[in-house]
Amino acid sequence: MLEVLFGVSLLLVAFAYFGYPFVIWLRARTHALPIAARDWEPTIDVLVVAHNASAELAAKLATLAALDYPRERIAIHIASDGSTDDTIAIAEAAGVRVHAFAERRGKSACLGDVLPRLTSEIVVLTDVRQRLDAGAVRALLRPLADPAIGAVSGELMFERAESGFGGGVDIYWKYEKFIRRHEAISGSVVGVTGALYAMRRALAPAVPPGLILDDLFIPLAIARSARVVFAGDAIAWDRVSEDPAREAQRKRRTLAGNFQIIEREPALLLPWTHPLGWRIWGHKWLRLAVPWLLAIALLCDLALAGTSLFWTVLLAGQLALYALAIVGIAVPSTLGVLPVRIAATFVRMNAYAVLGLFDFVRDRDAHLWRVSAGANGAAR
Repeated sequence: MLEVLFGVSLLLVAFAYFGYPFVIWLRARTHALPIAARDWEPTIDVLVVAHNASAELAAKLATLAALDYPRERIAIHIASDGSTDDTIAIAEAAGVRVHAFAERRGKSACLGDVLPRLTSEIVVLTDVRQRLDAGAVRALLRPLADPAIGAVSGELMFERAESGFGGGVDIYWKYEKFIRRHEAISGSVVGVTGALYAMRRALAPAVPPGLILDDLFIPLAIARSARVVFAGDAIAWDRVSEDPAREAQRKRRTLAGNFQIIEREPALLLPWTHPLGWRIWGHKWLRLAVPWLLAIALLCDLALAGTSLFWTVLLAGQLALYALAIVGIAVPSTLGVLPVRIAATFVRMNAYAVLGLFDFVRDRDAHLWRVSAGANGAAR
């Protein structure tokens, strides 16, 4: 029984991190779905939700003003989520459309109120912290020229942190983008980049208050009737925080959001209830189970190690992985060594999945944005 438990656990872990990416890569190679992309200029609404963002809002408005798009065909909206600083005054002075909410309720509540007020054919959502390439919106719009496409995710690029490797964020994000790119080629992506994405207004779902991940809830709703794809040339730039604790909190919040989606829509645990059901399992749900599967594998191997050299070697391999991870986490300068960086990233991400579950259970206000330093040290 211990051998079976060990084998099943390790196979599921391997499928989560290697099997699913391989399957989706193979699917993209053998069943690529074309996109009739072209340049076009529909009317668009750009919506930014901000809370106490006075330190960053001027820079965000400047990057939006620099977009390569006709001014008369773009309307910029700032939704102030209970801001108590100069966010509203800065937005009004810039002449953009302001939706001011006195009470702080979280991003999804603002989206739920503002989206029905918009009138343009296409809605672009972006966060206040990231700067955009001038051609980012045009790049998002090209796939949307195809009527089969309902939403398009942009690509989030990280500027190199002063301290070096960003704690493995570079490795993880490259891996994620590989999966998303091939999901898009073969059908639809599971989730979009919250920093920058676009959708047809007619397909926008009613967004409930209290959501942590609008960038998962909205595309999953749209994917029921249209494709959700990825535009690698629609770039938003972010910067990895110099504070590892802050980066950890962001990742934990994202993973808590996955558990929240399961709580709100438990039917998504049944793959046949959604057009992307199997992809959701491969890309999202199975990863949430990986830390527990790793624990089962380790406990089984500890019990079996004394029975044969085979199990002893396997145990040594597991312990070596965790030892490398501990070195990378404890001594950041060692992250320049690739095996150390990979091990540290792997262990970190699985630790965040456990902590994200605890965060979700104990913090029902996780949807409210926390004040955190961005590239310019401003609040988000």
